[in-house]
Amino acid sequence: MLEIKPTSLPGVMLLTPRRFGDARGWFSESWNAERMAAAGLDFAFVQDNHSFSAEPGTLRGLHFQKPPRAQDKLVRCSRGAIFDVAVDIRRGSATYGHWTGAELTAENGQQLLVPKGFLHGFVTLVADTEVQYKCTDVYAPDCDGAVLWDSCGIDWPLPVAQPVLSDKDRAAQPFAAFDTPFDTGTTQ
Repeated sequence: MLEIKPTSLPGVMLLTPRRFGDARGWFSESWNAERMAAAGLDFAFVQDNHSFSAEPGTLRGLHFQKPPRAQDKLVRCSRGAIFDVAVDIRRGSATYGHWTGAELTAENGQQLLVPKGFLHGFVTLVADTEVQYKCTDVYAPDCDGAVLWDSCGIDWPLPVAQPVLSDKDRAAQPFAAFDTPFDTGTTQ
């Protein structure tokens, strides 16, 4: 079966799908809409993303997509290892500005469910890491946003002195200057 563990942030969950193994290796369902809905996770995913990072310490985030194109994400690491993070940006939430993180690896098969109203980011812990994630809305450049990776108090387990960043992530606004487009209860 599927193991579902809540994190310290409401709505952010760590999912561990069951693996069926034999002499050939293993098989696992990373998503099954019917089984997930029965477990209370009813999402209509419409886009799958796949990233490859050659260098350890590649940091992607902290990203969000604002309403009306906000996205729920289900993130997994299919090769290598990452430290995956969600930060609550729902104005009025008791956990506003708080973060949670989990190590997702190809070996542990765990997935992090990051709902609308949360920043998302990850850092690669080893070379040649691949991350795949499902989204409930397509990419909308006019709704795309980012917050500076080191402005939320996240204890990043960086395997290098300085992370490898994109120009977009390097130029992102600090959390202290961020005006969230999300309120509790209005994350659509």
